[in-house]
Amino acid sequence: MKEETLLALLRALLQNSKRSDRELARAVRVSQPTVTRNRRALNKYIRSYTIVPEFSKIGYEIAAFTFAKARGYSKDEASGKIEKAKNWAMKHHNVIFASDGEGLGKDVAMISLHKNYSRYADFIREYSIDFSDSISDIQSFTVSLKTGIMFKPLDLTYLAGDVAGPL
Repeated sequence: MKEETLLALLRALLQNSKRSDRELARAVRVSQPTVTRNRRALNKYIRSYTIVPEFSKIGYEIAAFTFAKARGYSKDEASGKIEKAKNWAMKHHNVIFASDGEGLGKDVAMISLHKNYSRYADFIREYSIDFSDSISDIQSFTVSLKTGIMFKPLDLTYLAGDVAGPL
């Protein structure tokens, strides 16, 4: 499959990954067997097939964008701290993204969803306690998923219009 066709297939999947290979073939203007055969080629660019629900409709009231400043460590100490942070983030199913980064005077970023303010407060308290020896500053920006003004909802389908080569 040509690169342009692979990109078209990736865009079509971003728009709606529930479509059958036959529907995708129509959208990309190739044969259904070509789509079926070449989906495997795209798997190295696809982390997972999932849905993006209406978070407020399934009980989440708060989205939190948390930023932290890690304390300086030697290389030996840092690898253990990184492993601890990975394990902590993975065990908290409401954490949908966690990474190191740079900006706002911080070098750790995390996005999490919470059923209510009490759950959010418990979460931040636990994070602060668990990483009191590793983090020097924590700040969060919270968004009400129930009453906030949504300018553009979280949805990866928007990326379909921005995906371009090369793959």
